[in-house]
Amino acid sequence: MQFLDEAKVYVRSGDGGNGCVSFRREKFVEFGGPDGGAGGRGGDVIVECVANLNTLLDYRYKQHFKAKKGAHGMGQNRSGAKGADVVLKLPAGTQIFDEDRETLIVDLVNPGDRIVLLRGGNGGFGNAHFKSSTDRAPRQANPGQLGEELNIWLRLKLIADAGIIGLPNAGKSTFLAAVSAAKPKIADYPFTTLHPNLGVVRIDGFDFVLADIPGLIEGAHEGAGIGDRFLGHVERTAVLLHLIDATLPDVAAAYAVVRGEVEAYGAGLEDRPEVVALSKADAVPKDELKKKARALKKKARTEPLVVSAVAGEGVPQILRALAAEVKSVRAVTKQETAAAASPSQRWRS
Repeated sequence: MQFLDEAKVYVRSGDGGNGCVSFRREKFVEFGGPDGGAGGRGGDVIVECVANLNTLLDYRYKQHFKAKKGAHGMGQNRSGAKGADVVLKLPAGTQIFDEDRETLIVDLVNPGDRIVLLRGGNGGFGNAHFKSSTDRAPRQANPGQLGEELNIWLRLKLIADAGIIGLPNAGKSTFLAAVSAAKPKIADYPFTTLHPNLGVVRIDGFDFVLADIPGLIEGAHEGAGIGDRFLGHVERTAVLLHLIDATLPDVAAAYAVVRGEVEAYGAGLEDRPEVVALSKADAVPKDELKKKARALKKKARTEPLVVSAVAGEGVPQILRALAAEVKSVRAVTKQETAAAASPSQRWRS
């Protein structure tokens, strides 16, 4: 399946139906009076967060979405039908921005959430509405109100508990494939990964979602390589796994390049907990691996883990370290949710 994480679409709610000018005309009924009904309300534009969807590909081939107009009012006091709504189904993690690409309108996080983005225009009153003691036969009716229109940007930031970062060919996809059922493309050339991949990981009975994003190079925040646009997919993570290729001559410099890009990107990623690990440990002699681990520890100011996803060496230790951070964040989130709900609960009691 192709991946698309950004799209521009045009949305418009439906116009309201016009009110009707009509008079009751029946045999043996004198002075029937006005009986024009009101027009129907225009359809709304609704955005819905759905599960089991992780791309905006549907919005590459269709960019215009218009709700239906309300039906016009009719005689015999018949109101027009409401126009059909248009529903945009979006994956969890989608942010909707105004046309300036900076003003956030809504952030869809929880599957099942439905938000009315644009409301349809009201239907106009028919002449029966304007009947009064001084005007027994009004010949006026209101037109329906026009709907609203908007150009919006959809930007997807995948929801994952942990994210893998590193230089191209650092073994990120290999690690994800080894610890989950995900099947990312793996090859021996840089930038094999062209879009983020998600996998569900289980360790000691605890499940969490792990995201692998395309590799970063120096200058990514200025658009070099694939650029840093994919860092948005790890903005929501609780912890970052930074993999450094142990076969590189200078692992400390490799770490510094990626950290520099993360800090240049901002959005709070620079303060995110980080698990540092030397990958491809099976391809490096043990003495050399120890020297590189010491150099990396000095640069990263933390004890790096050593892993070989192919051989399975060090994988459980990394997963436990990631799981510990994810559990910690989930516990804090649960406490905050409980604290926010407790005043209303006390009031109900």
